[in-house]
Amino acid sequence: MLNTTSVTEFLLLGVTDIQELQPFVFVVFLTIYFISVAGNGAILMIVISDPRLHSPMYFFLGNLSCLDICYSSVTLPKMLQNFLSAHKAISFLGCISQLHFFHFLGSTEAMLLAVMAFDRFVAICKPLRYTVIMNPQLCTQMAITIWMTGFFHALLHSLMTSRLKFCGSNRIYHFFCDVKPLLKLACGNTELNQWLLSTVTGTIAMGPFFLTFLSYFYIITHLFFKTHSFSMLHKALSTCASHFMVVILLYAPVLFTYIHHASGTSMDQDRITAIMYTVVTPVLNPLIYTLRNKEVKGAFNRAIKRWLWPKEILKNSFEA
Repeated sequence: MLNTTSVTEFLLLGVTDIQELQPFVFVVFLTIYFISVAGNGAILMIVISDPRLHSPMYFFLGNLSCLDICYSSVTLPKMLQNFLSAHKAISFLGCISQLHFFHFLGSTEAMLLAVMAFDRFVAICKPLRYTVIMNPQLCTQMAITIWMTGFFHALLHSLMTSRLKFCGSNRIYHFFCDVKPLLKLACGNTELNQWLLSTVTGTIAMGPFFLTFLSYFYIITHLFFKTHSFSMLHKALSTCASHFMVVILLYAPVLFTYIHHASGTSMDQDRITAIMYTVVTPVLNPLIYTLRNKEVKGAFNRAIKRWLWPKEILKNSFEA
């Protein structure tokens, strides 16, 4: 990937240019980042260590937690560094790399949510065949496929963006490098890049969203026509509630940014929506799954007891 442009670095102008607010905003985002990494890391460790959670649903939840840790780590550390630095620069290669991993992890998460919706569809609509259909081999194949698809989708954007010429301003009115703000700085023809953003990224976003919607449509239809017990209906829908909330949190700002980019939204609006899906969503995902999922809460309680048990034995031995 060769840089044949006259621009060697970009300036990330961040979330706000009000100097007085930056220390407060730094503390807020540092706290959010710590909670996000700690929460998702805890879920990932619980899913790996607890045998009761070794099922397709929690295998994909572990993938989601891993994605959220990496996703927030692509943008937040650089943003936090810029809050403390007067020179808010990022190299050309660093900018393209950030763009690549942002789209890689974001598109992978969108596809993963569709796979998780399919898992819920099979579990609720075809419970007797669930273990046959969602076998470990298929789950692993689906996970590898969506990770690889996300990688090559991002590679397409990073390669095409790196070929553009940036011969004017290098000031990016955003807190990370993304295709849309970079296209505003490009000197040459960006029609192909615009088409890729609308068509390819739109397909990556809307395809999984449609499949997720279809899965939930079949789930709700199946439950209403096959289930005559209100308690069973409530129990089945409650198992999908956490996943559905995560889908809404991710897709609402993503669709606003990437599907309606041609409507001329301001950079302030883009920054606000970007904060939603790069900062807020990763930190809310572990809270949603731990607060609404009894099995995850039970696994956390068991892990805490296992951690405290040796300390209790050690304490009693000293007292004796």
